[in-house]
Amino acid sequence: MTTPSAETSAPSSAVPESAVPESGGGLARAVRRRLHPDPTVRRLAAITLVNTVGNGLSLAVSVLFFTRVLGLSAAQLGFGMTAAGLCGVVASVPAGRAADRWGARRVLVALISLEAVGTAGYALVHSYPAFVALACAVAAVDRGSTAVRNALYAEVLPADRRVAGRAYLRVVTNAGICAGTALGAIALQVDTRPVYLTAILVNAASFVIVAGMFHRLPVLADRPSGRQERGAGDRTGDGAEERTGRSNPALRDGPFLVVTVLNALLGLQFSVLEVGVPLWIVKETDAPRITVAGTLIVNTVLVIALQVRATKGTEDPATAARVCGRAGVILAGACVVIALVHGLPPIVAAVVVLGGVALQSFGEVLGQAGGWALSYDLAGERAHGAYQGVYNAGTAAALMIGPALVSTAVIGYGLLGWAVLGAVLAAAGLAMGPAVRWAGRRERNA
Repeated sequence: MTTPSAETSAPSSAVPESAVPESGGGLARAVRRRLHPDPTVRRLAAITLVNTVGNGLSLAVSVLFFTRVLGLSAAQLGFGMTAAGLCGVVASVPAGRAADRWGARRVLVALISLEAVGTAGYALVHSYPAFVALACAVAAVDRGSTAVRNALYAEVLPADRRVAGRAYLRVVTNAGICAGTALGAIALQVDTRPVYLTAILVNAASFVIVAGMFHRLPVLADRPSGRQERGAGDRTGDGAEERTGRSNPALRDGPFLVVTVLNALLGLQFSVLEVGVPLWIVKETDAPRITVAGTLIVNTVLVIALQVRATKGTEDPATAARVCGRAGVILAGACVVIALVHGLPPIVAAVVVLGGVALQSFGEVLGQAGGWALSYDLAGERAHGAYQGVYNAGTAAALMIGPALVSTAVIGYGLLGWAVLGAVLAAAGLAMGPAVRWAGRRERNA
C-alpha cells in the first residue's frame, strides 16, 4: 500500500473528453485531444515521458560511453551486460514481494532513487570490476522497479482499464525513447567525453524527477487490499497469508507459471526485431543497409498507431489467450516473410523485409495486449507484486538470452533457423489457450 501520510484517492472513473477545456489555439486543442481522458493515466504518461526520454538518451550514447570514455573492450562490455541481465532476472521476484509487503509506491520510489544514484555512479567508475558490480546493481534495481511499477498500475488504475492504460503508456514510451534518441544523436555528433558524461548524468537526473512524481501519485483508496479479499479471485488461499507469508503465491500457481514461460517465449520477438533482422539484412541479403533504420521506424510508427486499439476485447482471459494465439501465428508468418528476403534484388528485398517487420509489429501489439491482460487476470486482485515480479522475471530472462539465441539461429542456420523461431513463437501463442483453461479449471475447483 501507500505511505499513510501521503495516501489520497484517485478518481476511479475516466473524465470525458468534453470536460477538457477547448480554449486556446488550434495546436493546443490538438494536443488536448491526444491526451488520455483519465487523469491518473495522464499523470502516469507524464512520468513515463520523462523516464523514457532519459532512457532513450542513455541508450543512444551508452555503448560509446562505456567503450570510449570508460575504455572497455567489446568483450568486457558483453560480459558485464550479460552478468547485469542475470541480476535483473533474479531481482524481479523479491522486488515484487517487497511491493506486497511495504507498498508498491513506496518500494518503487526507493528503487528508482537507487537507480538514479547508480546511473550517476558510472561517471566515477575507473576499473572493470567496479563497472561490473555497478552494472549488476543498476540492472537489478531497474528490472525490480519494472515489476513493482506493473504492480503499482493495479493500485492506481481500476481493473477494467489497466490493460488499456498500459497500452497508452507504451505509446508514450515509444515517443519518449524516440525523443531521447534524437537528443542522443546530437551527443554522438559532438562526440566528446564531457558530452557523454552529461548525457549519463541527465539520465540520472530524470530518475530523480520520476521518483518525485511517483511519490506524489495518488492511489485508489477504495480498492480492496489483498488482506481484505478472498473468494473467486483468490485461488490459493487467504490474501493476508499471500501478501505477508514467506511462500510466494505466484511460484505455487502452476497455470500462471506456464503462462509466464509462454509469454517469455513470445518475448523473443523483440530480439528478432532488434538483433535478428539487422544481422540478416547486413549479412545475408542485398537490401540497402539503411533498411535497418527503416525497420525500426516502421515498428515504432505501427506500435504507436495500433497498441491502444489492440487491447480492445482482451478483458476476458479466454479472449486474451486467443489474442496471444493470433499474435504467435502472425509472428511466425513474419519470420517466414523475412527469411524469404534472402537472394532477392536489393529494392525488392528492402520492400519485403519492411513488409515482414510490419507483420511482426502487428503480432507484437497483439501479444503485448494479451500478455498484459493475462498477467493481471490470472493474479486476481491479490498479491500483484508477487505475480508481476514472477511475470517480469520471465520477460527479463527472454531479454537476456534472446539476442544470443536469435543471432545463433539466424546466422548459424539461416532459413531453417527462421523456421524454428517462427514455430516456437506460434507454439507459444497457441499454447496460451490450454494454459488459461487450466487456470479456469483450477479456480473452479478451488
